[in-house]
Amino acid sequence: MAGLPDKVPAAPRTPRRRHGARRRSGVTLVELLVTIAILAIIAMMALPVVEIRVRMDKERELRTALREIRDALDAYRRAHDAGRIARVEGDSGYPPSLLGLIRGVTDEADPAGRKLRFLVEIPRDPFNTDRKIPAEQTWGLRSYASPPEAPRPGTDVYDVYSLNPGKSLDGVPYAEW
Repeated sequence: MAGLPDKVPAAPRTPRRRHGARRRSGVTLVELLVTIAILAIIAMMALPVVEIRVRMDKERELRTALREIRDALDAYRRAHDAGRIARVEGDSGYPPSLLGLIRGVTDEADPAGRKLRFLVEIPRDPFNTDRKIPAEQTWGLRSYASPPEAPRPGTDVYDVYSLNPGKSLDGVPYAEW
């Protein structure tokens, strides 16, 4: 055939479409629901871990606060035994209240009469969430005269304990810490 080119250029190829369907971008409702369900399951699994972590943090705060107060009570007693705090007949050597640890007492050994202070502030029981209550009232008080199994307040503060009725993660009541 004369006059015809040797090769005929091929027609440009177009992508095939199935039965006239268009290609759409985005997600379907089913995909969205499956994703939300998976995220909800992960959140439900993580919630108990978060709750335990918060409780562990509060227990650590409680241990720290108890140690701080008990160390201050012991320092008060050592100062009393060393004659740096005025002795009163029948006195146990422990402060009459927790506020005595922050208000201080006159140092009998200091010629200038400066005060001995044992705490800057009373730590709050971390399990007591009522911020209207002063920190010193968030603790249970045990006097020197009361037995350990039945602590009760008295004329002095020998020890403190948490008023929270719950138990720690290891099963020990907070009041026995």
